[in-house]
Parts: sequence; C-alpha cells; structure tokens
Amino acid sequence: MLGAALLPVLDAVAARPALAKDGERFNADTVRNMARQLAAQPFKQGNRSLPAELDKLSYDDYRNIRFNMDRAVWRGQQLPFEMQLLHRGFLFRDQVDVFVVADGRARRIDYDPGLFRFEHGLKAPAAGPDFGFSGFRLHGLLNRPDYLDEIAVFQGASYFRAVGKGQGYGTSARGLAVKTAAPSGEEFPVFRAFYVEQPRAHVPSIVVHALLDSPSATAAHRFTIRPGDATVMSVEMALYPRTDLAEAGIAPLTSMFLFGPADHIGFDDFRPAVRDAEGLAVIGGAGEYLWRPLANPVRLQISVFSGSNMRGFGLMQRQRSFFDYQDLEARYEKRPSVWVEPIGDWGEGAVHLVEIPTPEEVHDNIVAFWRPKDILRKGSEYTYTYRLHWVWDMPTPPGLGRVAGTRAGGTGERRLFVVDLVDGPMPGLALDGVRADVSASAGEVRDVVVQPNPEMSGVRLSFAFEPKGAGLSELRARLLKGDTPLSETWLYRWTP
Repeated sequence: MLGAALLPVLDAVAARPALAKDGERFNADTVRNMARQLAAQPFKQGNRSLPAELDKLSYDDYRNIRFNMDRAVWRGQQLPFEMQLLHRGFLFRDQVDVFVVADGRARRIDYDPGLFRFEHGLKAPAAGPDFGFSGFRLHGLLNRPDYLDEIAVFQGASYFRAVGKGQGYGTSARGLAVKTAAPSGEEFPVFRAFYVEQPRAHVPSIVVHALLDSPSATAAHRFTIRPGDATVMSVEMALYPRTDLAEAGIAPLTSMFLFGPADHIGFDDFRPAVRDAEGLAVIGGAGEYLWRPLANPVRLQISVFSGSNMRGFGLMQRQRSFFDYQDLEARYEKRPSVWVEPIGDWGEGAVHLVEIPTPEEVHDNIVAFWRPKDILRKGSEYTYTYRLHWVWDMPTPPGLGRVAGTRAGGTGERRLFVVDLVDGPMPGLALDGVRADVSASAGEVRDVVVQPNPEMSGVRLSFAFEPKGAGLSELRARLLKGDTPLSETWLYRWTP
C-alpha cells in the first residue's frame, strides 16, 4: 500500500492537463494546439503536493538540493548549451514537466533523485511517483569561449530571467500577468510544461516552447534565446482566454526597488541605493522617450502611460558604478536592464507600472507590463511577438540626452530635485536658447536652473517643488531648444 504522504501526489498527477506523450511527434504548432484545446476545458489546479520530506522546506534547506552537474542534459556532446533541472520545494511547489525535442519527437525527462545531491543532512525523497521538476537552467557560451555559464532560468509560476555578458541576475520576466494589483487579488499563471529543442553544434541559439495555464487563460510561448553581450529572447506568444479578460498584462517585467538617492527616508543603511532597476523607460508611438524613476511608495500606486503603437518599454538600471551601491555581495551595478521591443503593431493600449510598498529588498515590488485597451474575449486567439533584451542599457535616444540620475532632498514644504542629463547633445552643450520645460500637476515649481555639469560631461537641471498642500503631484521636465526636445522626458510622481 502506498504511504499516506504519497496519496495527494498521485491524486494531483491524475488531475494534470494532458501533455505531449513521451516520444510523440512535435512541430511548431504542437504547444499552440495544446493551449487551444486546454482553454476549451475547465481549469484544473496542477500538482502542488509534495512528500513529507520536501514539504515546507526553508530557503536554506532548499539551497541544499543541488543538481548533479555530471547529469546535465547534453553534457559531453560538444554542443553550445547544457540544461540542468530544478527540484521542487520551498516556494516552488508546482510540478513542471520538461521534454527534450530531438529528431521531431518530444521525450519527457523522468524525475530521478539521482539527478540531485541532497546536502547537509537533507533527506532525499523516497522512491515513488514521478513528480517532475520546478523548472530548469540553461548554460551556454557567454563570458569565456571554453566554459558554459548560466544564461537563463525558468522557475516559479511563469517567471524567467536571463543575463548578458558580465551580468548577474536581477529583473525577471513572466509569461503573462493577470489582475496585477486588482482588489480581488492577483492571479499567477504557471508554465505547466517546457519543450526544449536540442541545440545544434555551432548554432548560438536555443529554442524553448512553454505551455501556460491559469483559471483565466492558456497560452503557448516560443522563446529563441541568443546569449551574448546582450542576451536576446525572441518571444512568440499565442493567448487563449478562458474568460473575457480585461486585466491582462502582456510581456510583464518584475523587479525590486527599495530606495535610491531621490528617496531614502526611513532606511538607515550604509548603501546609497538598493534596487534591481532604477527607472521605467517608455518609447511612445509618437516617438517620445519617457523616463520615470521608480519609487517604494507608502501606499500601492499604479501609473499608466497610454498611447497606440507603443515602440518599447523596460525596467532599466542605468547607474553602473560600484560606488552607486557599495554592496560587495549583491553587486546591484551588474543587474541587467530588461527592454521589451514589440514586433508589429500591438494596437491601442498602455504601459502600466505598479509600485508596491516593501520594507525589505527580498521582495519584488515593481511590475511593468503592456495592457491592451480592448477586453480579450473568451474563445478567441491573440498573438503577440516581441524581443526581450537583457542589456546594460537601452540604446541612447537618437540626438537626445538621457537621464543619468535623479536626486532629491529638503522638507515636506519644499523639495529640491536635481536631474543629471548625459549623452546626445549634452556634452559641451551651449546653453544659449536652451530652456527647461518643467511642470507640476499640483503645487508650484520654482527656481529652475540649467547649468553645465563638467564632472559628467553633461547638463544638470534643478528646481524646487512646493506641494502647497497637494496630496499628489505629477512632475514633468525636459530640455528644449525652441520647440525641439534636447532630452528625453523626465517624469516623477511626488507623494508626501
């Protein structure tokens, strides 16, 4: 008789959605067909049950489960990529099935405790059902020509992240966001299965297919991953709503912002800044470049940047000196900026920025995504194609200065804002005829000053803001010569 600890696992396995059978033929439409069929069925919760020895693991215990690198998929085959599996446990309870696609067929990787090392007295699970994995890591050529570095990881709901050359992990992406910051609570779609195409010798890219499922929608994703100085993922997504979906987030990014030079009130910390990303950048359909510094607000806040034919958005880390962070362990200056580049016209919609209060740097409290204007209708198919760029920074706006830093100080009655601008025409800019266009939706702007900043080969814009009793004010600033913009547009939401 099976032990009682294993019975919930088997019950949950029986409720899992139908996936490709081991050895079944696989083509470009396989996962899309599965997602379409799954969307026509009632949602069933996947397997989240674990045997007793894996249930309720602490973070430290979970870190003691390590993949046996000698068992990496494609190890010793002289291919440009290898794959390591990730165990279930801790926060990662959802069962994920991983298939390798080769010669036109998908073959499932069976769970085997021997794939892992259970260290520091941690007990390996007893022999029993195949309860799958929580995700996987990809290793490829990145920093050295003779070593396969970790380049990407897919784990936890529909989260994934990657790095470019010389970077460490930071901002994450997701397959889909649903009801983010909604009063009813957020819904977290999960990747139920991955189909990883066997890499080819001398081809510097790898293809991953993923099946996403949630109560509101299913989706099929195809990722083509090219590691390099900038690691680029080309994403093809087909989305199938189970219900009329009004609160979808396409190409969502998730990051952490605790404090920075513009607002560090309440944080007694030796570091000048603690953040995975410092700002949201948006290129609107009309070609306007926007820069919005991030905040750790007192209350949850949502900002919306509307417009049709949006050209791109991203959560960016621009300050790149160690002295900007002074953290020898976290190395925030090496966290990647992540830029979303839509392919084709996504139509009318808006970039949403959600900022959630947090007292600690262990919580991702920043979310950015694009939301279509129209409701996504049940029973329909929607396709989105885009590129994710894991980079040091987005390309400098052509002919425009960019914001290199935002600082603020003062009292609740009068705040001084200092915005440094670099690149574009900023080095050596003659200030004759240059004016600062600074405005506030509430309160008053005073004492606007534009001056050279030779220490940064740029220009410093400063001004005082007096709230005059306002509870919120949207600040906006840019440099102009005549009616011609010289800089991207700086935006800031002030709250007491």
